[in-house]
Amino acid sequence: MIQKLLALSLFSIISIFTGLMAQEKGYRIEFEISDLPDTALVLAYYYGESTYTRDTARTDARGYAVFSGDERLPGGVFILVLSSTKSKLFDFAVYRDQHFKITTSLADYYRNAIITGDKDNELFFKNMIFNADQNVLAKPHSDIVNDSTLADAAREEAIAALKKINQQVTAFQESVILGDPGSLVAKILSARKKTEVPDPPKNEEGKVDSTFQYRYYKSNFWTSFDLTEDALIRLPFPLYQQKTDEFFDRVVVQHPDSVIKEIDGLIARAKPNTETYKFLTWSLVVKYYSHPVMGFDKVFIHLYDTYFESGDMDFWVDKGTKANLKDRADKLRLSLIGMDAPDLIMQDVNLNRTSMHALKNKYTVLYIYDPDCGHCKKETPRLVDFVSNTKLDVQVFSVCADTSMTKMKQYINEMGMGDWVNVNGPRTYVGSYQDLYDAFQTPTLYVLDEKKKIIAKKLPAENLSDFLEKYDKYKVIK
Repeated sequence: MIQKLLALSLFSIISIFTGLMAQEKGYRIEFEISDLPDTALVLAYYYGESTYTRDTARTDARGYAVFSGDERLPGGVFILVLSSTKSKLFDFAVYRDQHFKITTSLADYYRNAIITGDKDNELFFKNMIFNADQNVLAKPHSDIVNDSTLADAAREEAIAALKKINQQVTAFQESVILGDPGSLVAKILSARKKTEVPDPPKNEEGKVDSTFQYRYYKSNFWTSFDLTEDALIRLPFPLYQQKTDEFFDRVVVQHPDSVIKEIDGLIARAKPNTETYKFLTWSLVVKYYSHPVMGFDKVFIHLYDTYFESGDMDFWVDKGTKANLKDRADKLRLSLIGMDAPDLIMQDVNLNRTSMHALKNKYTVLYIYDPDCGHCKKETPRLVDFVSNTKLDVQVFSVCADTSMTKMKQYINEMGMGDWVNVNGPRTYVGSYQDLYDAFQTPTLYVLDEKKKIIAKKLPAENLSDFLEKYDKYKVIK
C-alpha cells in the first residue's frame, strides 16, 4: 500500500513538473533563415485592423536571430518583418508554446519551414500550404465560371469541380478542429464557421413557423465563436470586428432598444477576459459614435453611461478620451427621438417674441441654418420645395445661427422662406439652442409632432416627404 502511495505521489510530481514545463515563462522565438544574413528583423502583430511592433532582433552570418522576453506574448498571428524595407516576410502563430524555432529560406517560407517545439505553427504552416494549393486548383475553374462567353455545359462542369474542392476544404478544416481543438488554427476555423440553419418544423396543422429560421440563426450565431478568446483579435483579417458588425447590422432587429439589449448580453460574455471586454466595448463605441441610422444616438449614450461613466473602463481608458466621450454623450442626450422638444423663444424679423411651442400645426420642422453655410444653401431650397408641395399640415420654425438680422432677412427673401416662422437664434429668451438641442452643425433639422415630441432628427430635407407620409399613416416612430 505504501509503495502504491509513493508511486502515485511520484507520478503527481512528474505530471505537475511536465505541466509547468509546457507553459514556460516568457517567450523565446528563434528564426534561422539561411539566405538572410546580418539583417535587422522586427517582430510585429496584428490587432483589429492595425499592426504593432513588439520586438527587434538581428540575424548573424548564418541568418539566425532570436526574440525573447520575460513575459509571455499575447496569442494571435504575428509577423516577421524585414526592418530595412518594412516589408513582411511571413506570418506565424504565437499561442500555447512560446519557446520554439522556425528554420526556413526566402525561396518559400512555408514549404521549406522546419518547426521545432511548437505544434501550433506546425498546424499553422500546414494550413497555409493547404489553402495555397486549393487556390491553385480552384483558379482555372473560377476563371471558367466567371467567363460569360463560355457554354453553359463548361461552366456547370467548373461549378461542380469548385464544389468538390470546397468539400475537400471543409473536410480538412473539420479534421483540424476535431484533431486539435485547442490550437490557434482550430479556434480560427471554428470562429469562421457559418451557422447551418435547418428547415423550419411544421406544427400539427402542417403550418411552418416563419420566424423559426431567423430565431435559430440568431440564437446560434455565436455558438462556435469564443468571445473571450483575445487571440481572435490578433489576426491578419479583423475577424472579431467583422463578426460583431455582421451580428449588429444583419441579425439584430434595427431598433435602438433591441441593439442595446444585445450589446449588454454580448459584452457580458466577453467580460471575463479584459482584452476582449475592452476590444468589443470600444469597437461598439466607435460603431455607434456617429451612426448613420436615425435614433441610434441612444445606443452610444447607453454605451457611455454603462461602461465609461460607471468607471468600468477606467482600467485602460485615459481621462482625455473619457472626457471626449462624455462631451459627445451629453450633447446627444439633449434631444433624443421620443423626448419632448424644449421650447425655443426668440425674436422674429420684426423683433417680436416668438415661441416654437405656440405653433398649432400637426407637424413642426425645426430648421437651424447659417446664411453663410454652403450646405445650407443646398438644403434650404429642398425644404422650401417640400413645404410648398406637401398636403400635410407642416410649419417650419426656422432659426438663423448668425447674429446679423440683415443677413437673415436677405437669406429669407433669396430662399423664399417668407411663409415660415423665422427667428434669430442669438436673440433668445431661453439661452442658446445648442444648450437644448444637438445642433452643433448647420444645417440641422428636427421634426416634431402636434405635442412637440421629437419624432425625427437630422433628417435630410429630401427624405422629409417619405418620412412624414409614412409616419402620418402608420405612426412608425413611437
